[in-house]
Amino acid sequence: MARPIMIQGTMSNAGKSLVAAGLCRIFRQDGYRVAPFKSQNMALNSFITANGLEMGRAQVVQAEAAGVAPDVRMNPILLKPTGDLGSQVIVNGEVLGTMPAAAYYEYKHRLRPAVEAAYRSLAAEYDIVVIEGAGSPAEINLRQDDFVNMGMAAIADAPVLLVGDIDRGGVFASLYGTVALLEPEERRRIRGLIINKFRGDVEILRPGLKMLEDRVRIPVLGVVPMLQVDVDDEDSLSERLERRAAVRPLDLAVIRLPRISNFTDFDALDRFPCAGVRYVTKVRDLGQPDLILLPGTKNTMDDLLWMRQNGLEAAICQRALEGTPVMGICGGYQMLGKELRDPDHVEHGGVLRGMGLLDGVTVFQQAKTRTRVDGTVRTLPGLWAPLSGSTFTGYEIHMGATEHADAVFSDLSSGAADGAARRAVLGSYVHGIFDRGDFAQRLMQLLLARKGLAADTALALPFEQYQEQQYDILAAGLRRSLDMDAVYRILDEKLEG
Repeated sequence: MARPIMIQGTMSNAGKSLVAAGLCRIFRQDGYRVAPFKSQNMALNSFITANGLEMGRAQVVQAEAAGVAPDVRMNPILLKPTGDLGSQVIVNGEVLGTMPAAAYYEYKHRLRPAVEAAYRSLAAEYDIVVIEGAGSPAEINLRQDDFVNMGMAAIADAPVLLVGDIDRGGVFASLYGTVALLEPEERRRIRGLIINKFRGDVEILRPGLKMLEDRVRIPVLGVVPMLQVDVDDEDSLSERLERRAAVRPLDLAVIRLPRISNFTDFDALDRFPCAGVRYVTKVRDLGQPDLILLPGTKNTMDDLLWMRQNGLEAAICQRALEGTPVMGICGGYQMLGKELRDPDHVEHGGVLRGMGLLDGVTVFQQAKTRTRVDGTVRTLPGLWAPLSGSTFTGYEIHMGATEHADAVFSDLSSGAADGAARRAVLGSYVHGIFDRGDFAQRLMQLLLARKGLAADTALALPFEQYQEQQYDILAAGLRRSLDMDAVYRILDEKLEG
């Protein structure tokens, strides 16, 4: 049975996911079979496993760092917010239904057996399981029926490392306050503190570290600097979404929709030295980019209305008519068509006029498409012709089907035809389309040629090699910052009663 260790945080975005991924990599480097685990994840960035099941991307990143295939047991419950008060509930990779928050909290105790079964199954196959919490264990209003933070630590009998974010300020108070709000048996589980995202000279912190240790009687295992590492982010708190300027030859503008999902689709573009990815929420920030990207969304119709009301729809349509390339993925592809129909109230309900840049009609359905695919781009007309014959690998996650009369974008290994191309506009249902194959490189070369720039500046490492380098950089940063001897001692200790 695996030895568990759990990473909890004083708040969301304290760096739990990144620390967990780094530890997964370190344990793998040290010769252990290691798996990540997070009982419940709330995020719109998700992934489809090889057997067609849906899980959160944070555990996919951690699995990649650990050198193992993503497995839905690593994230048995995924909550995908559909609005301010409700979420689609996915259990063991399958959609259970959509619930308001209050209804879910009444229901969730029924999911505890699924969490326990997933964890114990994983633990039977690995040497170490790195467990990630969610939010903060000091959310005392959620203590009842908890199986995400200290409740999960109890299920796994796991020691806990508590991570605090110094970049947002108040890290000593947040660490002290979190520990103080826990019950005595919960406090005993915390075996080490980690201060994350530090900038500056660590010696300046020494007096505060000593005072904190004296007050909470828990050692500080390390101060982790703001690591310069390119690893997928978990959710909408990502700092990537705050980028407002492109500082590379190509200006790639992603529309930051209110319900943006799978924005990790665009992370792979960062490996190209020529590509600068930025996020846009206002017309005045759109400018004259080399490519406009419409991402996925958990609510296509509402996000299209948001763009219509703030003027971005009209601005994008004007840029497309002027010849600026526009590409939509999943929900973004659906928006580009001429009509959206939702007879079963899957999203907004009713019928909504689309952007009209593609000749497509999307009908939303209750059944969710979930599949991994390989794709080959068909012979395309006009602007997109240089992409003809390029290849990609990715996955589909959507609740809708689109019929169109435009040129088909690609043929998929599933036997289906995907997407559409028309003039300067391109759409596809495939997430991860820029990760593998030569499609992304051919796209960068196309955009460079339009600007009269040398195509060889689009050369980049294969994405898998780039990812491996980044995980190694992350592990090296944690090794320099953390007392790993103490971490291994904590792994080997039996918790005292």
